[in-house]
Amino acid sequence: MRRLPHQTRAVRGLFAALLTALATVAALVTATAPAQADTTICEQYGSTTIQGRYVVQNNRWGTSATQCVTATDTGFRLTQADGSVPTNGAPKSYPSVFNGCHYTNCSPGTNLPARISGISGAPSSISYGYVNDAVYNASYDIWLDPTPRTDGVNRTEIMIWFNKVGPIQPIGSQVGTATVGGRTWQVWSGSNGSNDVLSFVAPSAISSWSFDVMDFVRETVARGMARNDWYLTSVQAGFEPWQNGAGLAVNSFSSTVNTGGGTPGEPGPGTPAACTVSYATNVWPGGFTANVTVKNTGSSVVDGWKLAFTLPSGQRVTHAWNASVTPSSGAVTASGLDGSARIAPGASQSFGFQGTYSGTFAQPNGFSLNGTACTTA
Repeated sequence: MRRLPHQTRAVRGLFAALLTALATVAALVTATAPAQADTTICEQYGSTTIQGRYVVQNNRWGTSATQCVTATDTGFRLTQADGSVPTNGAPKSYPSVFNGCHYTNCSPGTNLPARISGISGAPSSISYGYVNDAVYNASYDIWLDPTPRTDGVNRTEIMIWFNKVGPIQPIGSQVGTATVGGRTWQVWSGSNGSNDVLSFVAPSAISSWSFDVMDFVRETVARGMARNDWYLTSVQAGFEPWQNGAGLAVNSFSSTVNTGGGTPGEPGPGTPAACTVSYATNVWPGGFTANVTVKNTGSSVVDGWKLAFTLPSGQRVTHAWNASVTPSSGAVTASGLDGSARIAPGASQSFGFQGTYSGTFAQPNGFSLNGTACTTA
């Protein structure tokens, strides 16, 4: 074996030690830095939050075959979509991204549900990515209900079909055509057995579009399938696949609901206001309670109040009172219940919850009421 000179061996020893130190530092950085990778969800009804204000959901409700979605910074892509179902029946699923509330899962800081008569506009923007080796529609869903419920709907669903691939058709039958948002659509009307469905089908594929959701809501009201005193509960964009579907993507999504379009002097549901929040806790090893008071320091009534805040890592809500708090961790939204959903000027509403935590306990460091940042008392 060839022997190395003493100095060469020493230099190589120092170099090896330096490499070991750098590897240790890199490992520490990797362990402590926030994850930058996209989030993949394969659970049947699994979901995650993007952009700090929307929810991406897998929503595999019509099949037992594996389906996975990967949430990106601005949308999601369908990364696995096994199996198929008959094209003359219901689709496999509805992987989607939404603003609002979907079966008690509410997006952070949303001001939905909101009364239709109190909405001045609901601008939205969508960009889709399509594939050819699948049967699916690219569907934009708008949910309307007579009550401001957050646990589903029982009356009217508006579907906008941006694209249709394969031998599928909307629920019901075609009842004519209509011009909405400056575009011409085939209009279909029917019922899925649980609620009415009004579908607007594009004659050819639309890859991206910016529009006002309220154009479709007003068309639905005009057709007698909703009323102005009903509520918009959620705005969703995704896909209904019947066969395959891997590679489909919502490249980007945005949705805003502007309230205050009702009778002058009568703020609509979700009206922003100046606010102050007090957050008092009782903490014990592994658990805590929080008592929260929200004060309206503005000059207008806040109708349909929603307080958004982010629970520190490791905390989870197990029970709440005097408000609905969803989801149970991360970016959560507390919503007033019937009878306590309005805060008059100078008045307050209080609620509380119990939770668990791991690691060091900390309090949230930011609150917003219907999209307006609050001060803390």
